[in-house]
Amino acid sequence: MGTYSFKLPDIGEGIAEAEIVAWHVAVGDVVEEDAPLADLMTDKATVEMTAPVGGRIVKLAGEVGEQIAIGSILTVFETEGDAEAEAEAAPAPTPAVEVAPNEAAQVVKADPDPKPEPQAVEEDRSSRAQSRGVGAGERVSTSLDTNGSSGPEAHKKVLASPAVRQRARDLGIDLAQVKTAEEGRARHADLDAFLSYNGGGGYRAPGGVRADKQVKVIGLRRRIAENMQAAKRHIPHFTYVEEIDVTKLEDLRADLNATRGAKPKITMLPLLITAICKTLPDFPMINARYDDEAGIVTRSGAVHLGMATQTDAGLMVPVIRNAEGRNIWQLATEIARLADAARSGKAKSDELSGSTLTITSLGPLGGIATTPVINRPEVAIIGPNKVVERPVFRDGQVVAAKLMNLSISCDHRVVDGWDAASFVQALKRFLETPALLFVD
Repeated sequence: MGTYSFKLPDIGEGIAEAEIVAWHVAVGDVVEEDAPLADLMTDKATVEMTAPVGGRIVKLAGEVGEQIAIGSILTVFETEGDAEAEAEAAPAPTPAVEVAPNEAAQVVKADPDPKPEPQAVEEDRSSRAQSRGVGAGERVSTSLDTNGSSGPEAHKKVLASPAVRQRARDLGIDLAQVKTAEEGRARHADLDAFLSYNGGGGYRAPGGVRADKQVKVIGLRRRIAENMQAAKRHIPHFTYVEEIDVTKLEDLRADLNATRGAKPKITMLPLLITAICKTLPDFPMINARYDDEAGIVTRSGAVHLGMATQTDAGLMVPVIRNAEGRNIWQLATEIARLADAARSGKAKSDELSGSTLTITSLGPLGGIATTPVINRPEVAIIGPNKVVERPVFRDGQVVAAKLMNLSISCDHRVVDGWDAASFVQALKRFLETPALLFVD
């Protein structure tokens, strides 16, 4: 017998360390070569590391949420034969695939003891759960059936993405109890069905009161927290809100959808983006990035528009490249593609970086007004709010109008209040006279 130390390889240009966001193995597990070991986050993508050799896991680098430096030991294997021979024969370790956090692949672990005693199974599973960071208040799945005996079904492994497993842990759901639509693999929809069937979900403490639960801030959620903290700490925000009559714009949108046949469905967003792109040339200070360390503001000629998108893993910002060069139907197609890529975990790294201005919308949940946080190092973020129908005075008559408040938050180091207000007023003109959107 020998040992093989697997060191974390270079997983990206300029990457010095990565965060452990999920372990797919525990100490004592026996894995085959190329089996998934762990998910490591760099920037806003997750890299899945696979086993360079087969063997028994005898050491893991750290717990979920810890940072590990490139070149340091990630996993130690106990292998058959001489350790040095194994090291020479093993292929160069490389990342298996780069995916978004909620779509990383899982591993089915080989059981080193195919016929353990029930009590040994319980103790072994509990110890493994502790090594993965499962709290005392969370349910630990054992391989016992409801009668306390073991059998073929009891040892059936439930496959799930890291995001689904994390959500199940947060809710206190035992994945073994969840009925899956696709045989053997649990998805978010299966958790939703389980919650609905069990009256709101989650395992409750005696008396119907939910037990307190500590949730570790890791992965994408930690990146979001760090970015938001840095934005609020470094950027002196101010927010300007204006009311816009979008009655004609909504009528145009409805007409386009009714008459354009095979074209993609138009929402408010591509129309708003078109108006923004037509307004920005007169307000270059809005479409910019500020390097506060170098003291340089770069005013972008192109509009690379970030689109804040809520996903199961957290907030992501895919980027519409050269939005100024796309018509409303091309924008609608790209918006749908990027949103789907972000939510399904298929967005590439270069699709999640490089924005020059961000738009954030809560759709029908938009509320009266918002004060969005700037996506640093950008200097502005635009937040359309909910469209509501209200009575207004027009030519001495009370008529119904569709109104929307539009918010913009700006970096006061770069953008003056007058500039922000003037930009929104110019944008308002396009939105209230939508024919201008189609005039060069």
